[in-house]
Amino acid sequence: MKILVVGSGGREHSMVMKLSESKGVTEIFAAPGNAGMAKDAVCVPIDERDIRRLADFAKVKAIDLTIIGPEAPLNLGIANLFQEENLAIFAPVKEAALLEGSKSFAKEFMEKYQIPTAAYETFTSIDDAKRYIDKKGAPIVVKADGLAAGKGVVVAKTKEQAHQAVEDMLVAKTFSEAGAKVVIEEFLDGKEFSLMAFVHENNVYPMVTARDHKRAYDHDEGPNTGGMGAFAPVEDVTEDHLNFAIENILQKTVNGMMKEGRPFTGILYAGLIMTEEGPKVIEFNTRFGDPETQVVLPLLKNDLEQVMLDVLDGKDPLLEWEDLSAVGVVVASKGYPGKYKKGIELPDLSASDVAYAVHAGTKLVEEGFVSNGGRVLLVGAKASEQKEAAGIVYETLKSFRGRDEFFFRSDIGVLK
Repeated sequence: MKILVVGSGGREHSMVMKLSESKGVTEIFAAPGNAGMAKDAVCVPIDERDIRRLADFAKVKAIDLTIIGPEAPLNLGIANLFQEENLAIFAPVKEAALLEGSKSFAKEFMEKYQIPTAAYETFTSIDDAKRYIDKKGAPIVVKADGLAAGKGVVVAKTKEQAHQAVEDMLVAKTFSEAGAKVVIEEFLDGKEFSLMAFVHENNVYPMVTARDHKRAYDHDEGPNTGGMGAFAPVEDVTEDHLNFAIENILQKTVNGMMKEGRPFTGILYAGLIMTEEGPKVIEFNTRFGDPETQVVLPLLKNDLEQVMLDVLDGKDPLLEWEDLSAVGVVVASKGYPGKYKKGIELPDLSASDVAYAVHAGTKLVEEGFVSNGGRVLLVGAKASEQKEAAGIVYETLKSFRGRDEFFFRSDIGVLK
């Protein structure tokens, strides 16, 4: 089989790495891909948003299955187009991808189907939004309604910060049209975790839990980022909590989507928080999470291609997971998530036989790999204990010590 993976980040590289182990896969293409993927895939210079060119490429190359990594092409309707062209794709149609594409839609949907989440209100008026903030007090959460590349969420510790966030989104248009409407919701206190599942219509096949860390610096301090590291599974999520989340969140969601005439196929990601009342939804994504994918897929025993084919055929893929822990730590460019320099030479990580490197923002030049993004790469490892896996990762990352052009957190897999 020929596989096309759409996307260019660490999540997509992790998918390519896993697919390269599949016995039935003869060729993998990545569009547009990145320098690290070139070892296992043919990188094709097609933008992930150019869904027409991607469909034409899939036709010309007789691609057997296309898998989508990022959210943008999903909300542009890539699955709809591929289905119209009789091209096999593992991804939700845009009507189902709205679960991620619109936070107000997701909140209304959860309210309708009694899926546990934070109390909220939606606003387009800045004055109404500010009055609501003043009434509710802080801490409080302000979210841009649309897609904002994971950056459209402000956890405001004061009413003044919340007012500023509303002004930034509704008046200054910090997130363009994504912030034309805002969702303001209660602040939930507790530990977060991610639960992803392979889904086809009413069928849900959960993966192991993961926890990512969004804050830039140790002890979950500093600005929010796209994710500075993750580990899987999450030991403090009990079997009862997990079963509750599967039955009352994942299953209720896909059943509700069927009732709404928006049948879901692909990866459903629930960003959850453990409250005193049990798990509640912070957000839904309609694709693999990043960087959670980089620690979840390495634990999957199954052939990823076969899993997706089985799910599409309505068969139980009988998922099996290694009885190990995986930890991954992101190396970022100095200045990220703000301004940063590109083209900085990277140390060679290929010699390690116990750790793995997943590329995100890298470029290959004559001298070797150089940085080409904010989150440059992730170093991961598996071991029988989480602490041991973290130790392997940090031992490998010693090659970055003293390199002021980069930074990484030193507590991933250590901070529970």
